[in-house]
Amino acid sequence: MPNRSAEEWMRVSLRTPGILIFGLVMAPCGWVLDLTATVAPNWRTIHNVPGRPADEVIQQGIWDICIAATTTTRSICGQEDTTYFNNQIIPIAQGLMVASLIVTLIGLAVAIPGARCWKDRPNWIVAGLGGLLIFLSGVMTIIPIAWYTHILPDVATVTPTAEVRVGYCIILGYIGGIFEILGGFVMFIGICRCCGGKNRGEVRVEEVMANRFSHQKPPSRRVDVPSLNRARSSASSSVPYSRDSMDEDVSFPRAKSPAVRSVNTSYNGRPYDADL
Repeated sequence: MPNRSAEEWMRVSLRTPGILIFGLVMAPCGWVLDLTATVAPNWRTIHNVPGRPADEVIQQGIWDICIAATTTTRSICGQEDTTYFNNQIIPIAQGLMVASLIVTLIGLAVAIPGARCWKDRPNWIVAGLGGLLIFLSGVMTIIPIAWYTHILPDVATVTPTAEVRVGYCIILGYIGGIFEILGGFVMFIGICRCCGGKNRGEVRVEEVMANRFSHQKPPSRRVDVPSLNRARSSASSSVPYSRDSMDEDVSFPRAKSPAVRSVNTSYNGRPYDADL
């Protein structure tokens, strides 16, 4: 597609483009989910620990370890487990999750001024760069989440691992990372005009003008209808009429009868023969 200036395109609507709305909604939702996944100590849970009560559950996160029970809502956190926190995945997950939260905030700080909801035309380059940062933050969330899930049973700990289950932080991390990836990618594709400007909600000016003129109705033509009321006077008519021709005009075949045709009345009141 040849390069065109911004003046050759016009927006279909003055509302904020849909791709920017989508990205600005998905990114904060993903950030909240990632924040919960980062701080909550529930990346994995250990059940049926030998020598412990049957209802006791050990919840392990990347910052803390808690002991909870399935029969109560109380939990005791701050448990020491040097073996668990010395695993390679733990410091990497801590760094990437915190970096993801920071990069998401920076991406939103860049994308919001780029959207420029208060102006007619957004700054697509700035909004696209903000979308790229949000996309990268989602990637930084998915990497530790997927890695931890892959080695979930193999993460070393001092607690005997009888039954290991996935914690809810893994689920929230996946959802939040996917939200940020989708929102950032959709915002980033607005940095270039594609699909005939549909991704930006724009159309060419010449297309709008062509459609406008093609739908206009042609001007109606005035047709003069001749009048049927003609004067019968000889002065106003240029064609002379004889008495016989006038009789032929005013008499109708259905009205004529043998008795009537024998004698008729002229215009001046004197009788005359109609057959003359």
